[in-house]
Amino acid sequence: MTTLVIGSEAVCSDGYRGEVLALVVDPAARTVTHLVVEPHGRAGLARLVPLELADLAGLADLAASADAGPGQIRLRCTEAEFMSLEPAEETLAEFVPGYPDPVQLLPPGWRGAGGPTADGGTILRIPERETIDIVPPGEVEERRGDHVHATDGGIGLLRGLRIDPGSRRVTHLLVRDGHVWGHQDVDIPAEMVSGFGDVIRLSVTRQQVRDLP
Repeated sequence: MTTLVIGSEAVCSDGYRGEVLALVVDPAARTVTHLVVEPHGRAGLARLVPLELADLAGLADLAASADAGPGQIRLRCTEAEFMSLEPAEETLAEFVPGYPDPVQLLPPGWRGAGGPTADGGTILRIPERETIDIVPPGEVEERRGDHVHATDGGIGLLRGLRIDPGSRRVTHLLVRDGHVWGHQDVDIPAEMVSGFGDVIRLSVTRQQVRDLP
C-alpha cells in the first residue's frame, strides 16, 4: 500500500515546492486520479497533478504506520511543467447587485468606493469574488478534515487515503479524531465506503467500525 496524506509537501524535480491540498477520486472506479497541489506562498495557483507524475514508490514506507504524519511527495515535473498543468481552481467575479450594467468594470480584487459617479457618468462597482474547485467530470475532491459518517452518525475526519500503487485503487481511509476512538488514526477498509464526496459515507454502523482490529 501507499499512503497519501493530505497536507503533505510536494516537491518538483527542480526543488519547487507546494502542498497537497486535496486528493481527486473517481468514485466509480474508486481510484485516485490527481493530487491538488498549491505552490508555497502562491494562493490561487493550485494545479491538478496527474497521479502518474507522483513518485509513489517513495511513499511506500509510510504505509505501515497508521500514525504517519504529512510526508513529502516527489513529483516528476519541473516548476514550468507544473505551472502548465490544468488549474484546480477558478475565481469568478460577480458584481454587487443594485446598479445598472457598468460602463467600466473594475478588476477582480479592487477595493475602493463603488457606485455611480456624481455626474452620472461611469459606473464603478466592487466585484464579489467566488472561488470554485475544478475537477474532471464525474470525480470528487477529498480534503483533509472532510467528515466520515457511519450509518448512525459521524466517526471522524479524513486525513488521507491508502491506495494500491499499481492500480491506484483506494484500499483504506485514514481517519482521525472520531468519537469512536478518540485522538488517533484508524484505517477503515474501502469496502465499507458507500459514497465519496464532501462527506464520505460508510455502509456500516459505528459499532462495526469500533470492532475493526
